[in-house]
Amino acid sequence: MDWRNLTTDELEQQFNPREAATDFAAKLAEMQALSAAARDRMPGRYDIRFGDGANETLDVFPADPPGGPLHVFIHGGYWRALDKQDYSAVAEPLVAAGATVVCLNYDLCPDVSLDVIVEQAIRGISYVARNAADLGGDADRLFVSGHSAGAHLCAMALAHDWTVEGLPGDLIKGAVLVSGIYDPEPARHISVNKQIQLTPEIVALTDATARSPRGGAKVLVAAGGDEPEAWIAQSADYQRHIGGNSELTIVADCDHFDISLATADRETPLCRATITQMGLA
Repeated sequence: MDWRNLTTDELEQQFNPREAATDFAAKLAEMQALSAAARDRMPGRYDIRFGDGANETLDVFPADPPGGPLHVFIHGGYWRALDKQDYSAVAEPLVAAGATVVCLNYDLCPDVSLDVIVEQAIRGISYVARNAADLGGDADRLFVSGHSAGAHLCAMALAHDWTVEGLPGDLIKGAVLVSGIYDPEPARHISVNKQIQLTPEIVALTDATARSPRGGAKVLVAAGGDEPEAWIAQSADYQRHIGGNSELTIVADCDHFDISLATADRETPLCRATITQMGLA
């Protein structure tokens, strides 16, 4: 499917997950409730500042014992909504497996532009790497994952030259990218752009499909089988583009919001694959 041939209404249905999925509000509320309960059960350090932006903060859920892999999770929300605390539940099964998990926040559109958000994600991951010992993890075993817009930010981080930050070029050892949008251009043509405010120039700066991962990280690209065809194609096209150490998985019976819930459930193949990627299975 070539999204450029779609009508305005078809574009909205294909690229606006809130239009395409059923009961999205209930599923978001479920994730928020699961996350609140997870925070009650897990020790954590909250709102650690890594930059000057209003939302440049992170939450840390340490594993016991310390010194295991570090896993940075970046939330979605089409770069314009939601918060790290809405996805604390993602941390619980990973912490139980032995990884220290960092949930990363960033400023939202339209307060900042998407290229600035990418810079904030890079800054957050840099902070985690430099402060790994204090956070309770191993900087030599740093992994990332993200859902939706967060998957895009992880893809941009994979393509970043970490040596510019004074960090190893192979800083990120693996990534799980869940239901991402990797080429932002389609979003420029639907209703969400009233908030995101993409321009051709910003799209060019933030198009993950125009860039390739550095450092040989293993990458699992996942999408829900019940998501729209054009949205799934973003994942398939991105995985095909990066090749190498990547694989694509389509999760049956999941829409955009079901699949985010699956990331927080150790009984799902997607969560188990995330744990396996870190060598903790």
